[in-house]
Amino acid sequence: MAAPLGPFCDGLPLARPHHDGSERYVSSPCPALGDTVSLWVRAPSGSARRVWVRWVRDGEPCFREARIDRRGPAETWWRVDLEVTNPVTPYRFLLWDEERPCWLTAEGVVPWDVPDATDFRLVTFDPPPAWVADAVFYQVVPDRFASSGAARTWPSWARPARWEDPVERGGRAAMTQLYGGDLMGIEERVDHLEGLGVNALYLTPFFPAESNHRYNASTFDRVDPFLGGDEALARLVRALHARGIRVIGDLTLNHCGSTHEWFLRAQADPGSVEAAFFHRRKEGWAYWLGVVTLPKFDHRSPELRRRLYDGPDSVAARWLRPPFDLDGWRIDVANMTGRFGEVDLTREVARTVRRTIREVKPDAYLVAEHAHDASSDLLGDGWDGTMSYAGFTRPLWCWLAGPGARQVDFLGRPAGVPRLPGWAAARTIDLFRSAVPWRSWVHSLTLLGSHDTARWRTVAGSRERALVGFGVLLTFPGVPCLLYGDEVGLEGVDNEDARRPMPWDPGRWDLTTYQVVRDLVRLRRDRPALRHGGFRWVHTGDDTLAYLRESREERLLVLAARAPHEPVRIPALALGLRGGAQHLAGGPDLRPGGDGTVALPSDGPALHVWELP
Repeated sequence: MAAPLGPFCDGLPLARPHHDGSERYVSSPCPALGDTVSLWVRAPSGSARRVWVRWVRDGEPCFREARIDRRGPAETWWRVDLEVTNPVTPYRFLLWDEERPCWLTAEGVVPWDVPDATDFRLVTFDPPPAWVADAVFYQVVPDRFASSGAARTWPSWARPARWEDPVERGGRAAMTQLYGGDLMGIEERVDHLEGLGVNALYLTPFFPAESNHRYNASTFDRVDPFLGGDEALARLVRALHARGIRVIGDLTLNHCGSTHEWFLRAQADPGSVEAAFFHRRKEGWAYWLGVVTLPKFDHRSPELRRRLYDGPDSVAARWLRPPFDLDGWRIDVANMTGRFGEVDLTREVARTVRRTIREVKPDAYLVAEHAHDASSDLLGDGWDGTMSYAGFTRPLWCWLAGPGARQVDFLGRPAGVPRLPGWAAARTIDLFRSAVPWRSWVHSLTLLGSHDTARWRTVAGSRERALVGFGVLLTFPGVPCLLYGDEVGLEGVDNEDARRPMPWDPGRWDLTTYQVVRDLVRLRRDRPALRHGGFRWVHTGDDTLAYLRESREERLLVLAARAPHEPVRIPALALGLRGGAQHLAGGPDLRPGGDGTVALPSDGPALHVWELP
């Protein structure tokens, strides 16, 4: 028989104590060394007789008792002040009642001792840029988004394709098929971005390379002339900035292309300085994952670091200055950058890149590609965040996937996408969320798909389930990122098929999807709680997920359902709901019943959002 979990751990999530890293619970989410930070815990009234904070100072656990800050009809708020004496300060709360004590950690409430790995954390490193929390990103692959039709000479390696041609899949043909999208074409479609409501663009590589994806750069010194060259990038960024749209580029620090000028010199002269830029094995040069077009950088070389990302003359710095004026970088293969056998310089690389770009542009954003557990790389002194494949994309796929999703690539894992209940998706999210500081979590990109995955519409299997996913994406903590074409229902079963050209004929669009996504983007940008609020589960069932987003200004309740279900009933007092709550998406308005509960709608697939008083 399972052991009882204790007084706080069973039942409705709202009946459990809560704390997170948002502004309602932490007086200063970005403190400096020596600051005193106030922390708040909310607990069901009468459930905790005493509360202590346990924090680690100079490696030693310390305790301080909290005091009651205020009482309400359903809950009591406790407050404790904490001095920040270390760059990273782990902390958790001890709650005492007559039955047994419980720990409140970032993962949740447990009645047994736990390691420090899931403690809350205060970090004193310079914070991520303020604009990122308000951003909705849109990812563009230059070759596949829009073509200006400008006359140019096609590369000798390319297989030219018309915009309507099907995408090649598998082998070299998939890498060399070139549709002719360019930076001027993106500039001509800025109205589309503005109309959708996005305010940040993530642009995949623009450096010259012998592939359509351009992750095998032949130089970092110029923009591919086929895309329009340096002036086209400078003009595009100026046009986007004029509309209030930020732009980040895509930089590969893990490898370059085998045609890169540095690698060609290294091959030609083993005694050259460039020969130290690359890892070698006994049998020859080392390549990323054995792909012989992608030689792997050796970050032990001071000259490689100087040229690539260390200092004002580096590649990472140059493109952030005028006339290009990028607003930051997404770092490709960040999880493997600096790691090779016994060498592990990843965190040093991240810290150095961060220092370099912040000296050039203090509000530059630095986000890492990372497809699994990134907790060891996200302490807050390097990458501002990561791409949340493990802590968002995977659990949402597993919960909302349609019957055909077993045939799509599950981010490299064999056997297709499993179908899991909502509570399992929530548990997965909690585990990954609790492993990193709050500000690293909320400044990471949340996404339903990217140029490296199957298309979200194909995974979801229907418009209705896809729209639920968009609703979660745009109401969840983190920085939402849409892949070009998702807003019009573009499909694809794997990463190559997903890179279909953007259809610009509205007759080929799913206009319902476009309108709903546009409205959800507007909702996010209009509502402070969706951009800066905390996060608290209200209900996690098989077919339903309900959660609160709460800021100082407002409180929002979100219900996502993948199918019709039994009505979810929530005590009105636990929601702080005395009268009604107005719906912002879905509907109808909420009203407490005679039994003191609120019955949430039972339709599905569906997404509902309400503003609570």
